[in-house]
Amino acid sequence: MDQLLTANMASNLYWLGRYLERLEAMLIEIVETFDEIIDVDKNAGKKLFKRLEIEIKYKNANDFLYEACFGEHESNIYAIINYIRENAIITRAYIDANAFGSIIELSELLKQAQNDHFNIDCSFVEKISSRISEIWGELSRKQERNTSDYFIRLGKLVEKVDIHLRLKRDKGFSLVIMNEIDTIVLRLNPNAVFVPHGERESYDTILNSINAKINKVIVGDQ
Repeated sequence: MDQLLTANMASNLYWLGRYLERLEAMLIEIVETFDEIIDVDKNAGKKLFKRLEIEIKYKNANDFLYEACFGEHESNIYAIINYIRENAIITRAYIDANAFGSIIELSELLKQAQNDHFNIDCSFVEKISSRISEIWGELSRKQERNTSDYFIRLGKLVEKVDIHLRLKRDKGFSLVIMNEIDTIVLRLNPNAVFVPHGERESYDTILNSINAKINKVIVGDQ
C-alpha cells in the first residue's frame, strides 16, 4: 500500500468502483423485475425506477428491458458503462490489464447493441451481469493490496449502501457495510474520527456522513 495517488486519481478509482457496483446491482434488479412484470405486477418496473426518482414508460416486459438498458434517463445501463469506461481509461495505470480490456470490450458490446437497436432479452442482460462479475474477479485477484485497490473497494461499498437505502431495503445491512467502509477509511487515513450510526438515522444523514468520510481520504480532511 505504498502508492502515492493524486486526489483526482483517487476520486476516479473511487468512482470506478461505484459505477461498477451500480451497474451490477441494477442488472440484478432489472432481471428480478423483468420476472415480476411477467408473473406478478406489470408496473413493477415503474415502481423500481420511481425509488431511484426516475419515471419510465414501457409496454411489456421486453420493452422494460430496453428502457432499462437504453432509455433516456440517467440510470440506463449504457450510460453507466460509459462512466465506467471513462474512469477506467483515466486510471488504466492502476488497474488490472485484463479488467481494463474487459471493460472496454463490454462498453463496445453495449454501444453496438444500441446502434443496431438490438432486441434486448433477459439472457443479454444476464450476460452483461456475468461479465461484470468477471471484471470484479480480475480487479481483486491480486494477493497484495495497493492503495488504488482500497479506493475501488471503497467505491463499491459506498454504492452498495446508497442503492440499498434508495431501494428501501433493510437499514441494518447498510450499517454493517458502513463498518467496513470505516475500516478502509481508517486504513487510508489513520487520523479520521467517526461518529457511530444507528437504525433511526435517515437516508440523507447516512449518505452525508459517508460523503464526509470519503473527503477524509480523497481530499485529506481530518
